[in-house]
Amino acid sequence: MAKVKLTVNGRAVSGDCEERTLLVHFIREKLGLTGTHVGCDTTQCGACVVHLDGKSVKSCTILAVQASGSSVMTIEGLAANGELHPVQAAFKEHHGLQCGFCTPGMVMASVDMINRHGGHLDEETVRHELEGNICRCTGYHNIVKAVLSANAEMHGGAKQAAE
Repeated sequence: MAKVKLTVNGRAVSGDCEERTLLVHFIREKLGLTGTHVGCDTTQCGACVVHLDGKSVKSCTILAVQASGSSVMTIEGLAANGELHPVQAAFKEHHGLQCGFCTPGMVMASVDMINRHGGHLDEETVRHELEGNICRCTGYHNIVKAVLSANAEMHGGAKQAAE
């Protein structure tokens, strides 16, 4: 057994696990944070995206022991003071979800994308960057609208090429 120490959603946590435990399973099973979904365990669907030290990663691609000492943000940590994060609110407003299975990973990937691009996003970039996140319900149209809307809100009404 290995000891894993993380900061998850701003809170110091630790737990024992087998060396082969994936971060996604540690988050769900040891920490009880089930918003991060397990879709494929093969890095193809993106349902397990979290932020590791500020960058989005598929948590089924990293062992919990590899992440030890790092900061992890899950979907449960995005909302603040009872208010949805702008990306969460945009997904709700623009109907960027149906069954909701892919939504946590889509939201986490979108937050990272918006942060990295500093307000300069267009439809083509959003579609390209979300290629690693599979949604079987929506067809992506409303997801893209939600990401562009949240991008504008987070960056003071930044103009997007898709408008």
